[in-house]
Amino acid sequence: MLIIDTELCIGCGVCESSCPFGAITVVDGLAVVGEGCTLCGTCVEGCEPGALKIEGAEKAASLDLASWSGVWVYGEFRRGSLAPVSLELLGVGRKLANSRKVPLTAVLIGSETGDAAQQLIGHGADIVYRIDDPALAHFTDEAYGAILTSLIQQHKPEIVLAGATAIGRSFIPGVATTLGAGLTADCTQLAIREEDGALLQTRPAFGGNIMATIVCPHSRPQMSTVRPKVMKPLVFDGERQGKIIEVKPNPAHLQTRVRVIESVVSEQDDVNIQEADILVAGGRGLDTAQGFVLMRELAASLGGAIAATRAAVDAGWIRYPHQVGQTGKTVAPKLYIACGISGAVQHVAGMQSAETIVAINRDKNAPIFDVADFGLVGDLFEIVPKLLTQIEERRKL
Repeated sequence: MLIIDTELCIGCGVCESSCPFGAITVVDGLAVVGEGCTLCGTCVEGCEPGALKIEGAEKAASLDLASWSGVWVYGEFRRGSLAPVSLELLGVGRKLANSRKVPLTAVLIGSETGDAAQQLIGHGADIVYRIDDPALAHFTDEAYGAILTSLIQQHKPEIVLAGATAIGRSFIPGVATTLGAGLTADCTQLAIREEDGALLQTRPAFGGNIMATIVCPHSRPQMSTVRPKVMKPLVFDGERQGKIIEVKPNPAHLQTRVRVIESVVSEQDDVNIQEADILVAGGRGLDTAQGFVLMRELAASLGGAIAATRAAVDAGWIRYPHQVGQTGKTVAPKLYIACGISGAVQHVAGMQSAETIVAINRDKNAPIFDVADFGLVGDLFEIVPKLLTQIEERRKL
């Protein structure tokens, strides 16, 4: 909470002009904090009389940061296998651990995890804490959160990473709250600041229009969730050696007020655009839902899958699991064909990591051409059928 000392405040207005969110105004000679305050601390740094302070900052500053060491990755285990994002996190986690000259540790929670711990080691982990218990067969916020929190309190890692999946987004914020730690969601870049070893956590902000780099200098652990397909996993090394430590969970941590009666895989889960090598994406330029019939034909001819922009999903032309972008999924296929997509920053944020981007748009000035490797200017309903013809002819050769 931002506290204003009315006895020290002189109403100079520096805090009002320096606040990047317009959350402070000077009324009757005194600074007043509005609802838009994010506790960024800019006003505190610029207040010469010292009339502003963030409540709790003194307590956080007294934390012994040197006692926290190590990089941890939550190894998400679901439906009998590791989530791909866990392996991706080990890739960036390895770089962070090497930079800090500390071990890279993975935490594996679940039931009948099999060789998942060895997979984590083969993809870069030095140590794996494995908590394998029948009571953990189904994910619950309370049980998983209590176990991870307990391990962090016991071993004090300075950095904790998790995937920004349905599971990660569900229980990691609760862990951070219990620990009194900062948490940055949906990061796209992670790096170590050389001068003090702080974790630089970069994520899109303001609808993807800017990239914000967030630092938690006075709290530990530094926690981040990362979107799938943003980081690159290391190549699996079957000869790599590591330590697997079996952890018996505290019976109290297995107690939960939620009882999972049944887990059902919905038909929507069949849409797996994040693992497709080829994606054919449609946007507002398709005009109607009928336009996706042509997109599906092109995707089928290439052995790919269908993706879409938010505009197409909001129009009801296709279901949400196909959505790519800031409010959808992040993808990194080998080939991404954007049809009738203007290239709004929110959409580009979700597909710009594709190896090859082909854009088809009638507007030669469309922003999508700025990120495309190949661009075709024209009516997609004329271009795509010609592409289909060329593909069929090539197959006959």
